[in-house]
Amino acid sequence: MFVLYLLGFIVWKPWRQQCTRGFRGRHAAFFADAEGYFAACTTDNTVNSSLSEPLYVPVKFHDLPTEKNGSNNSDAEKTPKKPRVRFSNIMEIRQLPSSHALEAKLSRMSYPTVKEQESILKTVGKLTATQVAKISFFFCFVWFLANFSYQEALSDTQVAIVNILSSTSGLFTLILAAVFPSNSGDRFTLSKLLAVILSIGGVVLVNLSGSEKSAGKDTIGSLWSLVGAMLYAVYIVMIKRKVDREDKLDIPMFFGFVGLFNLLLLWPGFFLLHYTGFEAFEFPNKLIWMCIVINGLIGTVLSEFLWLWGCFLTSSLIGTLALSLTIPLSIIADMCMQKVQFSWLFFAGAVPVFFSFFIATLLCHYNNWDPVMVGIRRVFAFICRKHRIQRMPEESEQCESLIPMHSVSQDGESCCS
Repeated sequence: MFVLYLLGFIVWKPWRQQCTRGFRGRHAAFFADAEGYFAACTTDNTVNSSLSEPLYVPVKFHDLPTEKNGSNNSDAEKTPKKPRVRFSNIMEIRQLPSSHALEAKLSRMSYPTVKEQESILKTVGKLTATQVAKISFFFCFVWFLANFSYQEALSDTQVAIVNILSSTSGLFTLILAAVFPSNSGDRFTLSKLLAVILSIGGVVLVNLSGSEKSAGKDTIGSLWSLVGAMLYAVYIVMIKRKVDREDKLDIPMFFGFVGLFNLLLLWPGFFLLHYTGFEAFEFPNKLIWMCIVINGLIGTVLSEFLWLWGCFLTSSLIGTLALSLTIPLSIIADMCMQKVQFSWLFFAGAVPVFFSFFIATLLCHYNNWDPVMVGIRRVFAFICRKHRIQRMPEESEQCESLIPMHSVSQDGESCCS
């Protein structure tokens, strides 16, 4: 159902202009000098992200005009000549690639000019439809496997347990974001680790709750949930590393291509799952069709767009921990629809998972503030100061005990003498 986003090529004019190259033709004059200046550096042997090969050009120096006034000449003869700086007769020229031409043009523009061309400049840094399609092709399989694991977990265990186990993706996201950071908000801190451990501690309490519906399939469902959590972490960390800014990627276009590639490439999975006996293929009835459509529109098309947009605006860790906010609603849904009863351990585990999201939000809001590290340093400084204070009386007592002995020895020597 992500293919519905591709309707934007029909109703949204900027998308159509990317296909018809209307944007480039209309505003080519605006950036003509910049593109012409940097066009010469694109060759088959150079990389677009690097500078061109050096070009050595002779330099023509313009000497200062000689003074013809006699008085000036006499004054110049009296004063010693200052040594002149000798420059090389050859200068080295390197050019930026043409892909940076627009950015180079913008850096030399005045602020009023930028404000006048604001509507044009907003689209300068955006990825083209071809680039978005390439990114979608890479991430469509990761996205599909993550959601497939989640849906398999839902068929094997309860919704609330699946959601809480899926929230462990925060740990995987924290580790991956620290290894592959996309911005300063992905820096590893002890406070973030504590928030993730708090979430995992809630997961442990949920597993110990022992719901009435416990069965052998709960273990398989938990494994599917953990696999989906890891794949979700890989998905969000890698896409944020690939696209550093939210205004650079058209998120609806990205999901539209994800749906298109899933539709074109994954349909043989119906036959594979059917003939292997893993899942029988059959057409659903009208009620199930309606549930699938509603779930696809709200639970996938809309929610995935808002979730990825929020991840770009905040951080990958907040985005993954935000998935835990579905836990209170899932508990209410299980209690009302399936009459499932949970012990107090379940609620004791759901509360820290819920609050871990707000802890991570506060930490990222205050520029990676790490109160845990600050507290550890203060406690360590207090212990060291207290230990130093305790040692000072002992050292003073030792000094006092040594002073009389030294004086007595001197008195004895004087008496002997």
